Amino acid sequence: MTTREFHFSIDRGGTFTDVFAQVPDGKGGSAYKVLKLLSEDPSNYPDAPREGIRRVLEQVTGSSHPRHAPLDTSRIASIRMGTTVATNALLERAGERTALVVTAGLRDLLHIGNQSRPNIFDLRIASPQPLYEAVVEVDEAVMLPLGTEPGPRNGPTPQLNPSIPCPGKRVVGTTGEEVCVRKEPDLQRLEQDLQAVLASGINSIAVVLKHAAIYPEHERLVGQLASKMGFKQVSLSHAVMPMVKMVPRGFTAAADAYLTPHILRCEAGTQEHRCRRQVGAVQVEAK
Repeated sequence: MTTREFHFSIDRGGTFTDVFAQVPDGKGGSAYKVLKLLSEDPSNYPDAPREGIRRVLEQVTGSSHPRHAPLDTSRIASIRMGTTVATNALLERAGERTALVVTAGLRDLLHIGNQSRPNIFDLRIASPQPLYEAVVEVDEAVMLPLGTEPGPRNGPTPQLNPSIPCPGKRVVGTTGEEVCVRKEPDLQRLEQDLQAVLASGINSIAVVLKHAAIYPEHERLVGQLASKMGFKQVSLSHAVMPMVKMVPRGFTAAADAYLTPHILRCEAGTQEHRCRRQVGAVQVEAK
């Protein structure tokens, strides 16, 4: 049985790809190889991480590993790869065309953001453009009724809080708290709005609904509809970042929808060119 003795750690950046390899030294121990390659060099190789692995295998084993043939991974124990592809795409605004799907009335929420800025008293505020280029509002409503126990939500004197009736159904949220579903999402109207987004060429959406961290059912319904319609990337805020605060949850979901397709394309390219499947798969970790 072939011993798996090669371990690769790869950092794929926007300009260079660095390869660090732990390899057998032929004496029962280990040696180390370091390579630096251009991340994009299509005239010489189709994929930089795969090319780095190929060169190391060829140098150490003395066996030929053709550049455009699948790699023999029978002696590779692990491949760990980190990348700045997402960071570069974010800085260069080179991500996927994205739309924001948000609770009706809150279309400007992420554009307004919060008070986190370098100079809070600056009268001239320059804010970056949002990652999404279109907004679709969902006609739905969920509220969190006040309870009778003192606490952060109900205050120290809950008996003095006004009683607001729940016009819809009462359900229990993920935290065990009572949630009032005032209006179910209008999926028929939403489908029409999403169809217009699809027709414009946008295939990625971030779904950010009010109180979705506690009651995610409405986001799930929207996600199921969008996936059925053919959207390739559907980022649900409660799944991406399950926190109560809607603004940071929305920022994270928007970034996920904007960057994930770009990352998956790079990963697919690496997987396509990297290796031949064999019994006893190589352990591959993405960082």
